[in-house]
Amino acid sequence: MTRVVVLYGGISAEREVSMSSGVQVVAALRECGFTVDPVDVGPDLGAVIAALNPKPDAVFNALHGRFGEDGAIQGVLDWLEIPYTHSGVRASSLAMDKQAAKALFAAAGLPVARGRTVSVGELAAADPLPLPYVIKPLNEGSSVGVSLIRGGDNRRSNIARAWTFGPTVMVEEYIPGRELTVGVLEDRALAVTEIRAVAGSFYDYESKYADGGSRHIIPAAVHPDAHAEAMAVAVAAHRTLGCRGATRCDFRYDDTAGEPGRLVLLEINTQPGMTPTSLLPEQAAHRGISFQQLCAWMVENAACRA
Repeated sequence: MTRVVVLYGGISAEREVSMSSGVQVVAALRECGFTVDPVDVGPDLGAVIAALNPKPDAVFNALHGRFGEDGAIQGVLDWLEIPYTHSGVRASSLAMDKQAAKALFAAAGLPVARGRTVSVGELAAADPLPLPYVIKPLNEGSSVGVSLIRGGDNRRSNIARAWTFGPTVMVEEYIPGRELTVGVLEDRALAVTEIRAVAGSFYDYESKYADGGSRHIIPAAVHPDAHAEAMAVAVAAHRTLGCRGATRCDFRYDDTAGEPGRLVLLEINTQPGMTPTSLLPEQAAHRGISFQQLCAWMVENAACRA
């Protein structure tokens, strides 16, 4: 019987999300017959390493955000020669760095939003792009720290003064239309889901994780050409960064002038959520893959990625 350590929690802004993912994964793997040891990851790396002794057969990485999704814990597991789920050091660090990932996507010919990085001081001084535009941290996930600035909005300077995500900020043009997402398992796209935020038009952290915060329409009711493009771009983005296991790509789809519209790749998530409201498990179920089967597949495809 395979012994699996599930790492969850962590010390990032996404700790709460990771805790929810970890609880779900632990239960699913136990239902599949695995021996599972949950490890709530805190700031003491030595304690994490100690919890990995004796070495498990595999680690299920259910961490989200910094130190769990950016290549840090992946490097530790490679060093210890313990197979783990999801992507390795390089792909994880590239995907978490929105500026680096965007540059690689653009070089590969994938559709990305126009934008740039600015200092917090520049953001405080003036609008860095024509309105409306989106402000986001370079190295966070789950829409943490993301804001939409529209015409007449006076929050820009306040956002800059309260910024806690480093000295630089990514700003991008706002793409009107719809929010789409596509999950990928290694080399195949699962489905295209449209996400509609219930509370408003912006899909923020609350919309993602609050019960009833958003509606998921699967398959998305989009033009067949846009559907095919989203599926193909998600797989191409996965390959461009050298991702492994499961990923999820987020898109904006501007169909305000009619269909087929303009599809824009926003980012790729190398540690898709496994919470009760998460999109990847929902897409897997749409394809006939249960949550238990999805978790087992991830463990069976665990490897050292160095």
